[in-house]
Amino acid sequence: MRRTLRLLATAVIAIAATMFVAQPAQAHGYVNSPPSRQAFCARGQVPNCGEIIYEPQSVEGPKGLRNCHGNVGRFAQLSDESKPWPVTSVGRTVTFRWTFTARHRTSNYEYFVGGTRVASFSGNNQQPPETVSHTVNLGNRTGRQKVLAIWNIADTANAFYACIDLRVS
Repeated sequence: MRRTLRLLATAVIAIAATMFVAQPAQAHGYVNSPPSRQAFCARGQVPNCGEIIYEPQSVEGPKGLRNCHGNVGRFAQLSDESKPWPVTSVGRTVTFRWTFTARHRTSNYEYFVGGTRVASFSGNNQQPPETVSHTVNLGNRTGRQKVLAIWNIADTANAFYACIDLRVS
């Protein structure tokens, strides 16, 4: 009887552990070069960033948004234009590098400046490697520009958002 109870208890624990521990990995990613706002926060280079310093890869929200924080309230600081966001000097052509800590199949990547889409790259409904780079021509834009980079996931209704502050010469 004790042996049967022990075997039953072991089976229940094994099933419970599988249900609570073996959850599917969630997709996470952000632009780390040129550094995005969340990358600067994670590096401690911008004050009072809140929780984003611990998880720069987690700015996930519904597809179709046009803000830096993906409508995630705890990351609202990323859309605060009064913060001293560092600016990276670049030419009119910029290579953006995404870093993924967990990867989902990808619909596409989009890049916006001032609400205008300046580039889009297909993800071919494939899972990306650990890093992905895109070279984007910013056209005739010069001076300080904020680029909104979006990673649209293929198998969910969500996307990941990153804003990058640039000085284009």
